[in-house]
Amino acid sequence: MAETVFNRYEIKYLLSEQQYHFLMEKIDSYMEVDDYGLSTICNIYYDTDNSYLIRKSIEKPEYKEKLRLRSYGIPAMDSIVYLEIKKKYEKNVNKRRIALTLSQAYDYLEKGIRPSVDSQILNEIDYMIHRLSLKKKLYLAYDRIAYRMKNGDGFRMTVDHNIRSRKDNMGLEYGDYGDMLLKDDQYLLETKIPGVTPLWFARILSEGGIIPASFSKYGMIYRQSLNKNALLEASNNMIQTENRGIVLC
Repeated sequence: MAETVFNRYEIKYLLSEQQYHFLMEKIDSYMEVDDYGLSTICNIYYDTDNSYLIRKSIEKPEYKEKLRLRSYGIPAMDSIVYLEIKKKYEKNVNKRRIALTLSQAYDYLEKGIRPSVDSQILNEIDYMIHRLSLKKKLYLAYDRIAYRMKNGDGFRMTVDHNIRSRKDNMGLEYGDYGDMLLKDDQYLLETKIPGVTPLWFARILSEGGIIPASFSKYGMIYRQSLNKNALLEASNNMIQTENRGIVLC
């Protein structure tokens, strides 16, 4: 079972179509698409019955955590997927993940059949699942292009587009369809910084009027669902009020 640990500083930016094309033109001298190129990233997010993790996250605490199952593309049951525990303190991110087959991941997450390996990361995930009674809450996918520095520096960035989600058929193997989160002319930029932001990149952001945005894909979808539920409740209350005012002859 392969294990991976990432430690970095992450900043997000919401781009317009114009800002996206401006950025792509300006970074061409410094950055290149990495070995993965354009890929579709598919995730299942786990949370409590009352969505405790995402509710806490959108309150912007200093510390927050999440658990998700991730695949690159639509997997088969014997494909490799990644079970990730992500912890964030301010903007410093620690992501720890283990590689499993999709079948192994489902056996573990849904049936409690633990992979027979000695893994500190799996122990942490065990503790989180049992402490919070986590279960499937959201399927979320997006098309991503990842970039790296041409000179081998550790600075990286990703651009996500076509962010979509669903709350039914929450299996990675069922396809990457879902309701769109952003407009077609919006892009989500995320920088992955091992140290400090390169000066040349900061200048490009300033020139393009690109500023950081507090943006969580799962958080925004959760907020939208709250708004929809509030509108539905208001509509039902209005209908009930109108019905009570009808006099039958």
